[in-house]
Amino acid sequence: MYATHRNATSAYRDNAVATASPARLLVMLVERLVLDVERGLAAQRSGEWPEAHRHLLHAQDIVLELEHSLDVDKMPAGKQLASLYEFLRNRLVLANVRRDPRLTTESLTLSRQLCDTWREAAMAAAVS
Repeated sequence: MYATHRNATSAYRDNAVATASPARLLVMLVERLVLDVERGLAAQRSGEWPEAHRHLLHAQDIVLELEHSLDVDKMPAGKQLASLYEFLRNRLVLANVRRDPRLTTESLTLSRQLCDTWREAAMAAAVS
């Protein structure tokens, strides 16, 4: 029964990604970023360093993907956003290497702000 539920959940998630608009995909990506940083922070606070490392590494991968997919010349504030992504990625690396919950908390705050901003932008684009 559990395997059937997991397969159904996986199929639903795969379908949601396959049919999502580019704006929705971006929001889904930054939502996952927030989730990874939250999980990394929780693991750091409980001393589960391999688990913290895994989540923070995935968060770094997401930010790197955001950086690589950004066309700085097509966005009015593209260069500033690129700098913000680079700053966040560097903070996540430091938080991971130093095992520093303070840096992870800082990264979480920034990740949540990015997520809120991209949600608002996606909603505004959908209304237009």
